Amino acid sequence: MNDPPVAASFSALGTTATVAVLNPTRLPAAQNQLARWLETVDRTCSRFRPDSELARANAAAGTTVSVSPLFARFLRFALEAARTTDGRVDPTLGIHLREAGYDRTFELVRERQSWRISRRTGRGPTWRSVALDETRQSLCVPPGVELDLGATAKALATDDAATQIAASCGTGVLVSLGGDLAIAGPPPPGGWPILIADDHAAPVGTVGPTVAVVTGGLATSSTAVRRWRTDAGEAHHILDTRTCGPAVTPWRTVSVAATSCYDANVAATAALVLGEAAVEWLAERRLPARCVRRDGSVVKVGGWPAEVEAA
Repeated sequence: MNDPPVAASFSALGTTATVAVLNPTRLPAAQNQLARWLETVDRTCSRFRPDSELARANAAAGTTVSVSPLFARFLRFALEAARTTDGRVDPTLGIHLREAGYDRTFELVRERQSWRISRRTGRGPTWRSVALDETRQSLCVPPGVELDLGATAKALATDDAATQIAASCGTGVLVSLGGDLAIAGPPPPGGWPILIADDHAAPVGTVGPTVAVVTGGLATSSTAVRRWRTDAGEAHHILDTRTCGPAVTPWRTVSVAATSCYDANVAATAALVLGEAAVEWLAERRLPARCVRRDGSVVKVGGWPAEVEAA
């Protein structure tokens, strides 16, 4: 008889990190490896710590600076997400996200009673204006731009962590950051059971649809959880690149399965911004997806797997 997977969770990157392994004896090593890796990612990509490489690059906007290979890689993937989504997932919206009220960790944003939104006129430079040279390890952020890698960095870090832990620990592994997950190594019999929920922090035993995942990644983007009060009503963290404000979308959540957590996250985020057009966009790309409208009705796309109701 196969032993069930074992898991450990802890706080990291402003969310919950979870690692699950098939070999129980490898859990401590897997947890330590994940924690060390996420600390490295935080020092590299955080918007909220002044000593991060991202913060230093933003502070030097308008000049060319040297960057580490790791930072350059995270930024390259962010720019690639913008290219493949026609700019719907754009890493140059940091200043607009900050002006909308997401100017600190979400835990602190949620504690604030209200926020007066700055109404900047004009879109400003886009992702196409970011000058990254990975060969020379140099970067020039356009003046007036603040990079935000939040839409892609966590997902890419999740993929990297799963691959690294599976290789070093020699066991099947699932890594989740804020509910977005990646799988590496052999899965348990029948696959990893995943509860699909608006909030990644839903407690064990929450009733809801569950799917089995055996490879790749799965990500859920939502406008229902990371919300805060402003003078213009409630805001959320998914920005529409056309208006630079919180996206007006018919979807409460979009879950996407793909060959990696990064691909799934990019598609889920773009789908929220696309609105009704997301169904056709996802189908054209043959991406299994589950789109939940604000009234709770569900649209399944691209062969989304059969669900069972978790008790």
